[in-house]
Amino acid sequence: MEKEEYQDRVEGRNAVIELLESGRDINKILIAKGERHGSINKIIAMAKERKILLSELERNKLNQIAESQNHQGVIAIVPPFNYCEVEDILNLAKQKDEMPFILLLDGIEDPHNLGSIIRTAETAGVHGIIIPKRRAASVNSTVSKVSAGAVEYMKIARVNNLNETINYLKKQGLWICGTDMNTDVIYTKQDYKMPLAVVIGSEGFGISRLVKENCDFLVKIPMKGKITSLNASVSAGIIMYEVLRQRK
Repeated sequence: MEKEEYQDRVEGRNAVIELLESGRDINKILIAKGERHGSINKIIAMAKERKILLSELERNKLNQIAESQNHQGVIAIVPPFNYCEVEDILNLAKQKDEMPFILLLDGIEDPHNLGSIIRTAETAGVHGIIIPKRRAASVNSTVSKVSAGAVEYMKIARVNNLNETINYLKKQGLWICGTDMNTDVIYTKQDYKMPLAVVIGSEGFGISRLVKENCDFLVKIPMKGKITSLNASVSAGIIMYEVLRQRK
């Protein structure tokens, strides 16, 4: 059983429980031999109820298949992540009768950051996340685990060109907010009560020049320490919750 067979995995007990509860397709669930305590029993019961194949493996074999060493004795094998279209995100906002609230991620390469952003976005009422296909993290088992299962409830679209997508969103009536340390506008002083897409850039480079030029306005998070940049997932969380605060 080669590791390459398992390109799409969800690892860890809580993540697999969230996966089972979401109703998403699961090819099979791998369990370490002898694991019959705690939440593993819940996973087995849920899998049997959904008639999902359960397979017991020696723990060292499970370790070879896993992407991390924190699988907690359980790995779900799933079909490739089902990305949506940008239109699906806009339609969700319409169905909820809410002003669109979208995140655009420009150059987020760390799957841990992507997972953290997805987790916060799901709790903050974001309708969907848009990521580029190139030079960016995609949804994998690490992202799923870090998101604590939120990836199963968040609409995520992958696009060829972020700038073309921004122009499309503008035509649909959305305003584009970029995050940039060189602007004068502090994030709490900006009005977000509008159809909105917020662009979050990478830690090292921020948002790219063309994307920045395409933004309707820019905001910054003030900082007093000697470190000049925040983790991307932290920046995203701060902005998302200010949008939520203003819209409540």
